[in-house]
Amino acid sequence: MPETNGTQLTEEEIKSFGPLAKALEERRAAGPKVTTAYPSGPPQGMQAYLGPSMFQPHRARQAIRDAHEKKIPPLIGFYAGLSSIPLMRYMAPFGFDVVWIDWEHTSCNVETMTSLVHDAIFMSQGKTIPFVRVPGHDHAAIGFALDAGASIVIPQLETVEEAKHVMSSSKFGTKNRGTRSAPPFRLIPTLTDQGYDGARDVWQNWNDQAAVMVQIESLAGINNLDAILTECPDIDVVWLGALDCRISMNLPANFGMGSEPEWLEAKEKFYATLKKHNKPLAGFCFAPGDALTEAAQEHSMILHGADVTKLLELQQELANAREAVKGVVKQ
Repeated sequence: MPETNGTQLTEEEIKSFGPLAKALEERRAAGPKVTTAYPSGPPQGMQAYLGPSMFQPHRARQAIRDAHEKKIPPLIGFYAGLSSIPLMRYMAPFGFDVVWIDWEHTSCNVETMTSLVHDAIFMSQGKTIPFVRVPGHDHAAIGFALDAGASIVIPQLETVEEAKHVMSSSKFGTKNRGTRSAPPFRLIPTLTDQGYDGARDVWQNWNDQAAVMVQIESLAGINNLDAILTECPDIDVVWLGALDCRISMNLPANFGMGSEPEWLEAKEKFYATLKKHNKPLAGFCFAPGDALTEAAQEHSMILHGADVTKLLELQQELANAREAVKGVVKQ
């Protein structure tokens, strides 16, 4: 496939690739075209971090760093735990800064994941950055999520070797120790493949756009976190998976909460390591008011709602309804 950014094709290449190469040259000669109708008026929320096309990922790395440096408030997100396309289409216009698409713990295939990513971006008019939690550390799964235009969440990271593998899978080019394959037909040449900075090609820019979040979900991961962040400085944001971490430590799950001495020691080490490396923190905070304000002091990204928790409220509503109507039964 001929290169379409920054390199003039030779006559031999044009002859070799035939009509395709000729069409690409004609497109380039005509100049770049705008293909995504961005909303009019000043950007709202994460629209300010859009790439040149909504088919590309947001500049999520910069958004997270800006939140970490308190240039903008923390990104407020929504957890989409059911992989439901209709729910995503309903929720997207709300304008959450982030939506967490859980590909790890749902029966979600590649096509559904890709549709969820596109719906989050396009139906929010660019206000929402999709993050996909991939199922494990598989090179192909990481590529599928990034190709769709998402940023990614890597679960259960424990070792430097695992970290190097997932970061390599998420980057293009040997300068970034990358082994990711460029999808040749995900973007349309000269229409949706413009480089953000106007100097480098789209794939080099993409390295600086999509963010990589890692989840530390075991004591081994906490103990290795210093080495992981030293060896893989391009990790953008870190999440303490408290539920899995407590389970792995043979402690009661308790929704990731507890006061056992070994748990408090592990958490202290985790937060001290993040502070040492000046890394952004992400996490849940479903509570409103002062609790959310306090969480915003330390977190660069906060998931503050979820499809599953809102549906759970129906259980109490059903109980209330049954109580309200039981009196009509004649004894």
